[in-house]
Amino acid sequence: MRILPLTGYLPTIKGLIENAWKQEAVNPFYASFKITSRCHFGCQFCNVKQTPATDLPTEDIKAILRNLSRSSVLMTSFEGGEPLLRSDIGELLEYARHECSFYLLFTTSVRNLFDYPLSEYARFIDFLHISIDEGHDNLELFDALPQLVKLPLQVSVQTVATVDTVEKLDAKVATCHALGANIVVIPAAHMDGTDDMAPDMGALERKLRELRIRFPDTIHTPMGYFDAWRMGRCSSATVIIAPDGRLYYPCHILNRKGPDLRTVRLAEWLKTAQAAEARRLMCGCDRNCGWYQYYSIHSYTSLASVRDALRPVLAGKHALHHLS
Repeated sequence: MRILPLTGYLPTIKGLIENAWKQEAVNPFYASFKITSRCHFGCQFCNVKQTPATDLPTEDIKAILRNLSRSSVLMTSFEGGEPLLRSDIGELLEYARHECSFYLLFTTSVRNLFDYPLSEYARFIDFLHISIDEGHDNLELFDALPQLVKLPLQVSVQTVATVDTVEKLDAKVATCHALGANIVVIPAAHMDGTDDMAPDMGALERKLRELRIRFPDTIHTPMGYFDAWRMGRCSSATVIIAPDGRLYYPCHILNRKGPDLRTVRLAEWLKTAQAAEARRLMCGCDRNCGWYQYYSIHSYTSLASVRDALRPVLAGKHALHHLS
């Protein structure tokens, strides 16, 4: 795991202090940037293709990345849709690495993964998530892990657990453990316009506790996620940017959008009365959707739980092998 310049951590530290002082998550630390709505798949638990958007120009994407870099965000994730479908993805990865002060996570699910110049892209990516599950119908990508873990970055499998697939996690976790890859298990949240594929949360929690004992330092789904779900406590310490460049706020499950981040500075807008009202809406929401990003972020920002949440990333075999 690379070390950023000290100036890269200062906005995050200030954001943590401000959040603690105000006792609310004003400042986000993780940003999911859906840089395209285009995708090869039509997963039953996903609605991204129901609201297609024209890809933003390269310079607009860069403007949003600069915006995130000037905020408390410490990690930005390129997602979609499928980010590899952008013809300028190499340029965007290089820009994010060299011109921005955050860690870069990249999520892909394409079956023809090795048709892309992964060795070149790996130079700019800190964390590579390969989304593999029955919904994407791409389980054959587990066969690609031996080659993927040789790349000079942190490799994790991202798998969505549905009502029908909880018992299939044993084989997935065992494969990742044997190969030195991590795995993040994400419960399917019921989004508008999709089938309700959500698993039984109690059964999933029991399964993950069992697998964490059998395969230590492999699963980085924090158990604090389930505590947050039981309490109905999601958090605005993480944000999602839509393919059109607008900020989903307070969250994309409610399909509420805030400013266009091409032109509005995120760090300043979050201090406005409009943003504060959106956070109150989020706190008062009784949907308890279980969207992983909103319910797990506390585990990565709380001193009481951060060690448990990050241990597989920092201490796993693959992480140690590539530590620099």
